[in-house]
Amino acid sequence: MIHQHTKSPVLEVHDLTVSYHKKPVLWSVDFTLPSGILAGIIGPNGAGKSTLIKAIMGLLPISAGYVKMFDQNIDQIRPRVSYVPQRESVDWDFPTNAIDVVLMGRYHQIGMFKSPRKADIDAAMEALKQVKMEGFAHRQIAQLSGGQQQRVFLARALAQDADLYFMDEPFAGVDAATEATIIEVLRKMVTQGKTIIVVHHDLQSVKAYFDWVLLLNMHLVASGPTAKVFTEELLQKTYGGKLSLLSKIGDLVQRQEFPNREQTLGL
Repeated sequence: MIHQHTKSPVLEVHDLTVSYHKKPVLWSVDFTLPSGILAGIIGPNGAGKSTLIKAIMGLLPISAGYVKMFDQNIDQIRPRVSYVPQRESVDWDFPTNAIDVVLMGRYHQIGMFKSPRKADIDAAMEALKQVKMEGFAHRQIAQLSGGQQQRVFLARALAQDADLYFMDEPFAGVDAATEATIIEVLRKMVTQGKTIIVVHHDLQSVKAYFDWVLLLNMHLVASGPTAKVFTEELLQKTYGGKLSLLSKIGDLVQRQEFPNREQTLGL
């Protein structure tokens, strides 16, 4: 296993094990992450990628190990941490509009049962502007396309102005324009010192998007800078015998092999 350690990691995960009904689904996951990077969690379906970020954030119980962020427990620094869940896990029929969703990111600044101040509304509108959704501020979220809904969720995270962001497949099911907007925003956040951890499935875009990669398949295969970790050898270890890597115009192309057929992914 490859380990990369820094003196003052923004995130430290030590010997993390997570179980469902006493059956481990993640075990002995151990890594640290430096600040100011865009990191991708990569692995096959069922590898525990979403489980990992939920456990790190305290949304799932852990069976063993510990997690520290900024050298503290999550409950001590929760306002500094933001989470963007998978779009499919959200009830988009809930009767609210886009700016109200974004204002949810200002919860810690506004306070419980208090009305948003002008500064909060301004921050929410600025966040919508960054994701090119300011014209939809008062549109019901159910009336938005999938890509527009994902932009609103990203705007909510921006409005929180956290230091560490966890995003669960933010590019899944969105159009090319939305994907380009999202990666542009994430890159800008990194230049501002933010640290972003993204669950991602498209191997073709990994090198272009991420500074750092974590390869996961129920345990950590490798963690480190993309150039060192995103290699054919380590991808084979992550995906097992089901992954073959082809060279196409200098890019990595993933092909998942099935017993009776072959399906090319990400093309």
